[in-house]
Amino acid sequence: MKKPTSHRIALLFNANKIYDREIIAGVASYLSTTRVSWDLFLEEDFRCRLQGIESWQGDGIIADFDDPAICASLSNSRIPVVAVGGSYDDEESYPKSVPYVATDNFKLVKLAYHHLIEAGLPRFALFSLPEAPDNRWAHEREQAFSRLMKRDRMDVEIYRGQMTSASSWDDSVEQLISWLQSIPKPVGIIAVTDARARQLLQACLIAGIAVPEEVALIGIDNDPLARMLTRIPLSSVMQGAEEMGRTAAHLLHQMLNGARLSGTRILVPPRGINVLASSRHEPPKHPHVMQARHFIRQYACQGIKTEQVADYVGISRSSLESYFRQELGRSVHDEILHIKLKAAKTNLENEECNIADVAVSCGFTSIQYMHAVFKRELGCTPRKYQEGRLQEAMQS
Repeated sequence: MKKPTSHRIALLFNANKIYDREIIAGVASYLSTTRVSWDLFLEEDFRCRLQGIESWQGDGIIADFDDPAICASLSNSRIPVVAVGGSYDDEESYPKSVPYVATDNFKLVKLAYHHLIEAGLPRFALFSLPEAPDNRWAHEREQAFSRLMKRDRMDVEIYRGQMTSASSWDDSVEQLISWLQSIPKPVGIIAVTDARARQLLQACLIAGIAVPEEVALIGIDNDPLARMLTRIPLSSVMQGAEEMGRTAAHLLHQMLNGARLSGTRILVPPRGINVLASSRHEPPKHPHVMQARHFIRQYACQGIKTEQVADYVGISRSSLESYFRQELGRSVHDEILHIKLKAAKTNLENEECNIADVAVSCGFTSIQYMHAVFKRELGCTPRKYQEGRLQEAMQS
């Protein structure tokens, strides 16, 4: 049997970022579902280095054209190139000589905006990045946000802040808090990435601004690392990055077989939203309830008691219990238990999670107590819940 032709393909991405990793995963998915035989070149430490790429003896390249240095290095490439990057409002901003697969920046922002509208927010803002050649995609998201605000006759509120660095961290947090305090509340804020959303959430926690009652947050990327580093689970728009990777690989496959695709442009829409606590805005009737729930969301899994919540709010336990009964129809203890149960359910969706570890990490005093709570609230044991969720995941 004739051995299939193998091609040497370079993937020029900074795979330290979730967006780039998902594009690479999409390329891998295409290879696994076709008879294509490619030998892939990717920097071992996941950075993107261009030195010597012009003399690389390969057959094709898939590259991140959000990076201006990559655009310049590949402008006269002698081998087929497929570009991947963000969409542009200005047609002239797209590369002319290569096929281009883009994430749809306007639809990403529009989806986040409509989610915040549905959450009942009356005003909106965007947390972006400083203007720089590498941040062109962020500027496009700013333009998308401005278009939506002007369309709906609303004020355009955009804050860029500073780039994160050790030397400027304290100043950038103080400036971010000042901006947050200057905005009328409640407000829904879209961050151009999950990393920016996480900074925003940290600033809210430091300043004592309740999330999501006063500030509802949503990021873009659905980055699991950003979620793990926040005390309040972060809502996020899921980019179609894997689909972008599959599409780019398909285009390069065609080019390697002789197709001429210069000027081809494909925009890939977002996959949806992972809605978590940071954007579940519920207009409160009483500020003490808002403050208490903000505290509970952060510390429920650390075993806090009703007395500690009342101390944080600065009122008596009986008064706080009364406010909770009036507004939510449940006790402070029930609210704490609700957050702990939600965290346990999320952890149990991972098949590698040990039930005893979940009980400890979610603040239950024992496995038996968590077992009793699951039986009472969900009608099943933690083990049955975990098995059911894993079975659902395999079937989907």
